[in-house]
Amino acid sequence: MKSAGSFAVLILALAVMVSCAGAPSAVPSADADAGTVSDSAAAKARAKELVTGIPSTGTTTGTTTGTTTGTPPAGATTPPPVDTATPTPVVADDVPPPAPGVLTDEERAFLERYLAGLDYLVYIDEAAGMDPALAKMAVTQANRYLIEKMGRTVIDFDQVQRNKKDQQAAYMAETGGSIGIMQYLAQKFDADVYVEISMRAAGSERAGRFYASAQGVMKLFDTSTSQLLGSLSFVSPEVMSPTSLDGALSNAVQASIFTAMPKMTDQAKSLIEASLANGIRFELVIQKTPDARAISNLRRALARSFRLVEQVSYSPDETRLLVYTFKSATAVEDAVYVAAERAGMPDIYLVFSRGKALTFNSGL
Repeated sequence: MKSAGSFAVLILALAVMVSCAGAPSAVPSADADAGTVSDSAAAKARAKELVTGIPSTGTTTGTTTGTTTGTPPAGATTPPPVDTATPTPVVADDVPPPAPGVLTDEERAFLERYLAGLDYLVYIDEAAGMDPALAKMAVTQANRYLIEKMGRTVIDFDQVQRNKKDQQAAYMAETGGSIGIMQYLAQKFDADVYVEISMRAAGSERAGRFYASAQGVMKLFDTSTSQLLGSLSFVSPEVMSPTSLDGALSNAVQASIFTAMPKMTDQAKSLIEASLANGIRFELVIQKTPDARAISNLRRALARSFRLVEQVSYSPDETRLLVYTFKSATAVEDAVYVAAERAGMPDIYLVFSRGKALTFNSGL
């Protein structure tokens, strides 16, 4: 009986094993899952299109097959759509100059300070054939006015005479005689206005007294450009000296110059202001410029800092530029370094400066 029971249990176990082997697999179909995932991704993409109005990057083949072209792999990050309606702005190198005469508040303040602090170099017109004593007296009287009435530092007559002799070699080396020696000295001493006096004085004796009068012209030049700004005629009333004719002549010269100087300084301010529609002119000389393209880049870079930039000449040895600005000479130098760095000339350096003329070496 015990063996019969064991046999029955064995038969039952074999039946269970056969039934398990014949059952269908419980693993879900991969194709079914792929179709489900694809349908879900397509639905999400279509919903995004309807809400944002931006087409999705993938193209759906349809819901019949349930497959989507361009669906990113699992775990990949989808980049945000590109907004083609607002392209990235491009900053141009060429900057149009501001309208002449239209100044910012900062530029207007600089111009007022500049005009209030103009420096003058006064000398004589050597071609006029003035009496040496009267010529020196006229310059001395003009300088006296500048010192006493305007608080300016001046260069006296004798100092100018000495510099004319001492600076001859440097004058020819730097300018080649392209400007007059007095214009060169005015630039050397950083004068804004060069005043050239031409005058004559005459006197007579009447009844034991001496009488004289003087008349002449003052010519005003812009030192940086050597341009004649204007001229001012002057004349003195007849003056008297009880002691000598020389005394009467001296009094006439002093009276005429002292009367003319306020008019000259006012006219100089007015004429210079009228000539500064685009600012003060500075001359930039760049030595060693073998690459014309680099100079073109420099010119465009300078236009970002100055109101107007003009190229005067170019050669592989030297390039001359004019820049106009309401800035000081030191600010101009700093702006050149910034522009040169941007133009691919980081090694540029200042060789020397003379007034409003600055000479650089490109470092190329």
